[in-house]
Order: sequence, then C-alpha cells, then structure tokens
Amino acid sequence: MPSRRTVLAATAGVTAALAVGGTAHADDKRLRSLISRMTLPEKVGQLFVMRVYGHSATAPDQADIDANLQEIGVRTAAEMIAKYRVGGIIYFTWAHNTRDPHQIADLSNGIQAASLKQPRGLPVVISTDQEHGIVCRVGEPATLFPGAMAVGAGGSPKDARALGRIAGQELRAVGIRQNYSPVADVNVNPANPVIGVRSFGSEPRAVAARVAAEVAGYQRDVAATAKHFPGHGDTAVDSHYGFPVITHSRELWEKLDAVPFRAAIRAGIDSIMTAHIQFPALDASGDPATLSHPILTGILRGELGYDGVVVTDSLGMEGVRQKYGDDRVPVLALKAGVDQLLNPPSLDVAWNAVLKAVQDGELTEARLDESILRILRLKARLRLFEEPYVSRGGVTRTVGTPAHLAAADRIAERTTTLLVNEGGLLPLGRRTHRRLLVVGADPASPSGTTGPPTGVLAAALTELGFTATALSTGTAPSAAVVAQAVAAARDVDAVIVGTYNLTAAQKSLAEQLVATGRPVVAVAIRNPYDVAQLPAVPAYLATYSWTDVELRAAARVIAGRVAPRGRLPVPVQRADDPAAVLYPVGHGLSYD
Repeated sequence: MPSRRTVLAATAGVTAALAVGGTAHADDKRLRSLISRMTLPEKVGQLFVMRVYGHSATAPDQADIDANLQEIGVRTAAEMIAKYRVGGIIYFTWAHNTRDPHQIADLSNGIQAASLKQPRGLPVVISTDQEHGIVCRVGEPATLFPGAMAVGAGGSPKDARALGRIAGQELRAVGIRQNYSPVADVNVNPANPVIGVRSFGSEPRAVAARVAAEVAGYQRDVAATAKHFPGHGDTAVDSHYGFPVITHSRELWEKLDAVPFRAAIRAGIDSIMTAHIQFPALDASGDPATLSHPILTGILRGELGYDGVVVTDSLGMEGVRQKYGDDRVPVLALKAGVDQLLNPPSLDVAWNAVLKAVQDGELTEARLDESILRILRLKARLRLFEEPYVSRGGVTRTVGTPAHLAAADRIAERTTTLLVNEGGLLPLGRRTHRRLLVVGADPASPSGTTGPPTGVLAAALTELGFTATALSTGTAPSAAVVAQAVAAARDVDAVIVGTYNLTAAQKSLAEQLVATGRPVVAVAIRNPYDVAQLPAVPAYLATYSWTDVELRAAARVIAGRVAPRGRLPVPVQRADDPAAVLYPVGHGLSYD
C-alpha cells in the first residue's frame, strides 16, 4: 500500500487542516479548494456508495469476478474505483466482503490504496449495516450484541452507549468508518415486516434516548446513521419488495416518528438514511421520501436544521423503483437533497444519469459541490485523510477481546424478558429437569450465529449442567415433524420450544407439546408478539433475536444462573382482540 507520505501528497496538502477536533466546518475553505480541482466525473463518483463482490480489492475469487462483471462491468473493487471514482463502498456478507476481521482489514486497505493512487485520489468511506441482532454483516469473532428491541427491553441508555462504543471501535479497526445504525424508527405496528425487532420499541422518547446513546457511543470512532427518515415504524409492506404508505397525520408524525430523529440530530449524528416510503401528510406528490424535496430539504434540512450527510437507503429496493426508472431515481434523489446514493442496481446507469443531468443543466455542478462538501467533511471528521489504513495488529488488539465479549454477555442478560411463568416453572432445576429437548424454528442465520438456534440453545444448556438434545422443526413444521417432536418429548423432563413469528404449524407444535404433560418453556426468538397466541404454554421468554449472545443469555435465565430483567419495549395485543393489550410496555417478570 502507499506510504503515509504518499497519502498526504495525494490529498494536495490539505491533510493537516482536516484533523478532527476543530470547530464545525472550520476547514470548508480548504475542502472547497479541493473540490474545485476535481473533474465533473470525479465529483459524480464521490456521490456513490456501491457494493462490490470479493474478499480482496485486487484478487477476488473467480465467482466474485464473474459477479462483478455481470452487475458492475468491472472485475474488482480496484477497477470499479478507477472507472467510477466512487466515494464509498458498502460491505455485505453475501458479497463475500466479510469473511473474518483480518481479511476485512486487508480488503479495506486495498480499497484505500486503489483510491488514493488515482489522480486527486481521495480516501473511501467504507460502510456496512451492523445493527446487531438480526442484521449484522461482520460476524464472529467480532463482538456481537443484542439487537435494538432487546436493548430497548434492557432499559438502559448506558448499555446502548457501551454497545456503540465497543462496536464502533471494532468496526474502525477493520476499516469500516460509516455504520448504518441505529434504527430510529418507532415500531408501533406489530405487523411491520421489515422493522420489528430492529426498532428499540414503540415509545418515542424511550427510542430517542437509546438512539442518542448509541450515536454517542459509535461516533467516538465511526459515523453513525439514523434510519429510516421520516420514519418506517408503521408499515405493513417491506420497502425492499413494495412501496409502503404511512398514513400518519403531520401532528402524529411530530409526536411519534420525528422524536428519535430530533434526538439523533441533537446528539450530532453524522448521517441520516432516507426511507423508500410514501408519506402523504408530509408530501402529497406520491413520491417516496427518498425523492421528496419537501421531506428532505423542507423538513429534514429546513425545519429540523440538519446539515450532515443524507444517504439513501439502497436504490435497488422496489420502494424507490416503482414510480421512476433507475436512470431517474439518482437524479431525483439529488434534487430532493440527498448526498450519498447507496447501491444502485446498475452503477453505470446511475452514474451516467447524474453526469448527463449536469451536462444538460437539470442539475448544477454547484448542487453536486454542496453534497461533496458534506461528504468530505465527514471524511475529515473520521480522520480518513490522515489515517486511511488500518493494521492487522490493531485488529488483534481490538476485535472480539474478552472484555468486549463479556460486556456483550452482560448486556444480553439484562434484555431477556420473562413474559409468563405459571407455577414458578422457571428456573428449571438440573435435578428435576435434567433431560431437555430443544425444538423449534431455525430461521436463516444472521452473522451473529454459529449455528441453528436449537443447536446453540441446546449446547448452552448442556454447558450449564443439563443434558439437552436439539431437534430442528423449522418455521412451518409438517405433521410428521410435529409427531416426531411429540414422541421425543415423552423421553425428557422438559421441553424448550423456539417460536419465530408464530405460524399455525408452530402453534400446533407448541400446543401438542403442552398436551404431552411435560413442562414446556417457549422462547420467542424474534417478535415477542408470539406469546399472545399460545396461552396454554406455562412459561414464555422473549429474546428478540436468535443470535448466539441472546440465546446464551436465555439459557442462563432458564437455568437460573441469572434472573430475567428485561421489560417489554412494545405492547403485546390480545390475539382475539387486537384493540386490547394483553401485556403492556414495561411488563416483565423476575425470579425475585
């Protein structure tokens, strides 16, 4: 990679003036000078944050080369940078960017080297979605924490701040400088298919407190991103696959959705991500918020006073593509007030569309300069001009340390929520309930897991002195699988059943297990709303995710090694009367 001296030269002598710690925007004069020397194609490139396949910037596997050629028209990350001069790259697990921490660090260094060797080379902002819980891109041996709703159940902004601080340190160590977290959406709709447990809860002020705390923790080392503005918490459609509509009034938006975003702005949030949702009370045009000048410039910039980086949600999602073509979306987003254009389906189409819009006069070069200035301010705050590279030694010293892992375990223990405990069934005794059967849903695993939930939970219980056997029954068990589980239950002292967004087949499984007469403990491993549909189950826990750290904490609660301390951050409605609340916000039992 280039030496530090080469990096300084590549930034045209501005590095010393871009150090963090000065007053806001103090270096704008020098940054504007840097922008003035950029060509129009270079400026267009700075606006894009793009995916790329492969574990290496210059030598990915052949399958990843093929994927890059098919989707981007280049072979490697280095070639993409040389051709399009992108200002950012986003890492995904499925793009094979995140095999292990040392590999990630090497990839990050390769990307920076490829960009800095270009004429007027600038460092790249490398980003990812590391929300923790069900959305993680960097897996073990990195430290994985409970997700947002679990943190909401824990009730401690201090824990949220600690999560952000530790996670930010580890992300920075591997070269990731912008994290698309925390989720600032207030989840008031139990049927929300895309936010759910990614939200801290349903109470705006409680969500706001945790958002602000995570921002404070993250931004010691990386840029945090509050998402999805103006609020994605009350949708019944996933914007990855459709175009949701929010029917809130302007008054309700102010009281509900806006509160966490205002808190994030007060906390100094570096970036805010847009939502591909229609919000008629804020903009009657029918455009998605990502393309809405009234929402992004009028409300976010004007009324809320936000002058940081605005990044779109992925431009490959259907919510932003249904009304306009892929060539129009990036242009309209910039006209609306966006700065970073995230992951378009075709970089070539989007890049050339923006270039043409400037050449035709639809967009001015001055408008691009406004966004580039914000992006360069962000790079300056992150010390990317001074410290674009990371070291393998830094990875070893920082990522997945015993102290970090212990902190994650402690936080997880404070999030596990005991919803039902009839007859004091929990905690289970190792003498009276020595033999356990762990059955239930085994959904696709996020990066925070080492195996299927049934196996992870059974192994954790075995380590605690039980003899636990795992039997995966899936999210939609057949009658034959249910019969197998029921037969196995007759040979044990108690059964643990994991539920995942409870289906009719899962409900039948749990009810038939209860009918065996064996003690049954249910664990909601995603949405806590499952408990309303299983009144016959004598004990019910909520973990809010099926990642290892949360399942291990649940095992310790089941075994009585720790008492459950979590409290519901969302209400659970009755199954037979959704207008009535079965368990209110704040409900949670303990062993005390």
